[in-house]
Amino acid sequence: MDAKHKSKMKKFTLKGVLDGIRSSVSAPPKFENEVEETLRTDHFQVCKTVRHGFPYQPTAVAFDPVQHLLAIGTKTGSLRILGRPGVDIHCSQDGDIAITQILFLVNEGALVTVCNDDSLHLWNFRQKRPEIVHTLKFQRERITYCHLPFQSKWLYIGTERGNVHIANIESFVLSGYVINWNKAIELSRKTHPGTVVHLSDSPVDPNKLLIGFETGAIVLWDLKTKSAECRYTAPEALRSISWHHEGKQFMCSHTDGSLTTYNLKCATKPVSLMMPHAKIGKEGKPDPCKPITKVEWKSARNGDLLVIFSGGMSYDRAGRTPSITVMNGKSTTVLEMEHNVVDFVVLCETPWHNDFQEPYAIVVLLQNDLVVVDLTSPGYPCFENPYPMDLHESPVTACQYYADCPPDLIPAFYSVGSKHKRTGFSEKNWPVKGGEWGTTTCSYPEILITGHADGSMKFWDASSVTLQVLYKLKTAKIFEKPKFKQTEGQDDDPFAIYLIHLCQESRMLCVAGATHVILFKYSKQEITVDVVGLDISIIYEVYDDLDSPDYDYPKPSLAVVSQQQHSGSMGSYSSNTSDSVKVSNKIETGTSLKVRPGSKKYSAGFYPDLVCLLNWLDNEHPGNITNISMNSSYGLLAFGNESGLAIIDYLQKTCLLNLGTPDLYGSMDPYQRAPRSPRGKKFPQPNTDGSGTEDGCRSPINDQINGVCMSPTCLKQKRPHPPELKRTRSQGNRKLQKAQSVASMEETNGGVYLRPDMCCDKSDGASFSRSRSSSMSSLENVSREAIQSLVFADSYARKTDNFTSPCLWVGTSLGSVIVIVLNLPLQGDQRGTQPVIVSPSGTLIRLKGSVLTMSFLDCMGTLIPTQFEQWQERKESKDKEKRDRNTTPTTPKPRISPSPSTEISDKQYAIICSEKQARVVSLPSQTCPYKTRITDASFVVRADVVSLRDSVCLACYIANGHITVFSLPSLKPLLDLDFLPLTDLRIARTFGFSSNGHACYLCSPTEIQKISFSADISDNLNEMLADLFLPCETPEAPKQGFLKSLFGGGTSTLDREELFGEMSGKGPRGLATRLPGTGGMQHLQTQTTSATGEVGRAHKAFIERGEKLSDLGDRSEQMTMQAESFATASHQLMLKYKDKKWYQF
Repeated sequence: MDAKHKSKMKKFTLKGVLDGIRSSVSAPPKFENEVEETLRTDHFQVCKTVRHGFPYQPTAVAFDPVQHLLAIGTKTGSLRILGRPGVDIHCSQDGDIAITQILFLVNEGALVTVCNDDSLHLWNFRQKRPEIVHTLKFQRERITYCHLPFQSKWLYIGTERGNVHIANIESFVLSGYVINWNKAIELSRKTHPGTVVHLSDSPVDPNKLLIGFETGAIVLWDLKTKSAECRYTAPEALRSISWHHEGKQFMCSHTDGSLTTYNLKCATKPVSLMMPHAKIGKEGKPDPCKPITKVEWKSARNGDLLVIFSGGMSYDRAGRTPSITVMNGKSTTVLEMEHNVVDFVVLCETPWHNDFQEPYAIVVLLQNDLVVVDLTSPGYPCFENPYPMDLHESPVTACQYYADCPPDLIPAFYSVGSKHKRTGFSEKNWPVKGGEWGTTTCSYPEILITGHADGSMKFWDASSVTLQVLYKLKTAKIFEKPKFKQTEGQDDDPFAIYLIHLCQESRMLCVAGATHVILFKYSKQEITVDVVGLDISIIYEVYDDLDSPDYDYPKPSLAVVSQQQHSGSMGSYSSNTSDSVKVSNKIETGTSLKVRPGSKKYSAGFYPDLVCLLNWLDNEHPGNITNISMNSSYGLLAFGNESGLAIIDYLQKTCLLNLGTPDLYGSMDPYQRAPRSPRGKKFPQPNTDGSGTEDGCRSPINDQINGVCMSPTCLKQKRPHPPELKRTRSQGNRKLQKAQSVASMEETNGGVYLRPDMCCDKSDGASFSRSRSSSMSSLENVSREAIQSLVFADSYARKTDNFTSPCLWVGTSLGSVIVIVLNLPLQGDQRGTQPVIVSPSGTLIRLKGSVLTMSFLDCMGTLIPTQFEQWQERKESKDKEKRDRNTTPTTPKPRISPSPSTEISDKQYAIICSEKQARVVSLPSQTCPYKTRITDASFVVRADVVSLRDSVCLACYIANGHITVFSLPSLKPLLDLDFLPLTDLRIARTFGFSSNGHACYLCSPTEIQKISFSADISDNLNEMLADLFLPCETPEAPKQGFLKSLFGGGTSTLDREELFGEMSGKGPRGLATRLPGTGGMQHLQTQTTSATGEVGRAHKAFIERGEKLSDLGDRSEQMTMQAESFATASHQLMLKYKDKKWYQF
């Protein structure tokens, strides 16, 4: 009994101890329902979808006159093939190798690109995505010019040594037929003729090949006899040659701006020599002119001869403008261009060179634009370009992408943008009309917004694989034109847009430049408004003599200010006390820009409602604005810069808070802030008046002093000021060692910061300001702490909160997340009269690295959308307008409270991602159930919480080129792919994720690249992309007249296969190497059959079917005859035995 009793006691004691241990440890807060995550790894696949904009640094252009396709090559090896509006395909070869020439295999669905590394690529574009079939790489000679005759498979290749080689297009094998330069020139010539600059066959005799050398020597080569039939010597260096369609004459352009014309059978001298734009000087000699780089000689059936050339203008002031000249008979028209002419091509009705070409347009490829001139309309007007080639009209400085936006947003932008349609263009249809649109599109609208250096903004319809401009907004007209000269620290582009934030439902737009923020509202009608301007100063104080017994005051902080300002309107402590103490040195203030005073009429669309300008203080730049956010439901706007934060009530047009970042911590600041001497940068002098506030841009609420907002209550409560005060700005006056990055940065007075043109938005493009790890010692002196992320949200601000409340979550460059509580007045008239109370919550969350993004999920893992007010048209009545202004438009806000059970239950997830790690914080308990380290050696450039397949995920773009995706809230890795190395700051500034697996970035100064990380979009991309090649008949060759055919003046034929094929022998050994492409030879052979071949096979099948039907008819007729014979014999047999009796048989 004793043993049993002891055993029972022992078990009881162990169980009791374990229970006691369990009870002593508090159970961590948990959600009542586990979140079911539906995203899997196979849901993700990264691919480039489409590229829009003008091809950057173009080098060549070509046109297929049958397929009506236009191809443009660039310096970086990119190839763009354009058809009808909406047909735009981009492809590129390996390596940044410039394309120097493009040759179409007319109506064959293929083209050849000539590159400056002496390689030839054959592209097959019969499929959706063009591919290189094979490559021919020259080793010993440099390629200078190539020519591919119409409907020929033999390519003529001219080289720098003056030789001409011939290659088979189908096999890319060199022929043994070679035209050496020493055999082409005259035997008496003692000098080298130079490089080959032109090759072309005669329009009427393909046996004759015209070879033009750089020095001016021209040779008409007979291919059959392998000899020079005729030689011509031009007076000046040669640039190009063009045949007359009859093949009896050709025209040359030269480096001295002259044009010469030669008869084919008269080689002694040119028939004509003219300098179209030369002016006769004082001595009777023509003034020197620029080279005519290219000439085209075209004819029409009505007898008109058009000579079209580029260049040739005189060197005086009038000739500095790039131009294209059109000479039609005796009339000469000079078409001035805005940029340098790279190349041009004349569009003709027929691909046959021996017929009247009937030119109808000129495609002019400029350095920064594509211009198409209508030759059939009087005055030669330009066609309106339907492609988004003006994306870079002013340099792109910001880019914001919204997928799955409200369906009424695109019609709203289009309706106001269509009212400003440009005029003066040709009324005829766009001549590049090849290809066919894809069979499927995305079911949701997409919008792209670009900000530009001149302050303009463009709104684009980016749905599916198209890009079409909807609306253009100019912000520079809000401000007075700057009258000051450029000074040190002054922005190069004062109006440039760096940050964009659009509330899609309320149609409110917030944009920021380097030192200004503009809030726009949308109106369908023309409206007259008086723009309100607020001058804001973001500064803070550092006390050097805090140990003085007479002036023992704590450092001003958010907590201190909030306790003293009962009205809730807060300013930094330094600003509130600046006028109560006589400071020996008066503070100079001013702004980079100044709002235009008075009322101004704005057309339908966005109109400015409020402008915030950052003050220059004591000749110091205020620091670039780094992030903006606004909430239409709260009526609040927040922005941060390199130094601190400002919160604006845009309904009451007043500043609620403007504090340096260290002041936001209060007593929780982990860093020691060391003062430094000012930088001493100058600000624009015309705006300086001692106060920095002009009448035209002053707030209607008279609580601004020195550009800092104060409420009437805080003006009465002046705190005593220490006599020994060292004023220190938060921007750039404290030192912080920055982590290394690939960003191009400036060092200024001990601190590193981004130039204004590198500034970027957390809601727009990834910030590139690198920060020190948040784990560094708090004893180290730190420099300015930038505001990197701002999010308005209804959330739990404190651990003890039972209900959500409006909050502003602030993320900094040192990895801190600070939560500010916003106490909004009740809805109605009180919102327009009662102030908004801004108070600290005491919540501080720390991460390693700069905070990039913050979002919120509910307990079921669903993304909580931000509160907004639905857009409504502005009321015309003044009473209604006043009532609307005093009423806060708010949507019902869900108040989430914990469960009444005794166990603590969190109701929200806060997703916080920095440049090093991501954390999921449960609210209100503020515990961290999930976290992950994203990268160690690199840093995250851009991160966003995006929706995909009715779920959410965290998408990150890392500087080492990886795109990673994590599930939420568990942060399990779903995708990690090396996709796009960060080679340019432009990518970091403009890269952005959006809903449904979309993303985009500025891949060059003139082009936007869209990508997708959704497997659904990648799988359906082929159906979305356009078809480039459409099978069609090649136009018939022109018919020869009776006299021409009788006397032999018509077109002759040439068997090139006999000349250049196997009979000619093998090509020069070691001259060129053939490399297989991605398309494969068999791929070309199965897909590059011409349309005439298809028709031929169909015709052959039709004949075979007819023959079979004929045989069947013959057999049927034979059977009929046999049946008739059988019937006759049966009838005769019946008559024979008709009258006989039975016994007669």
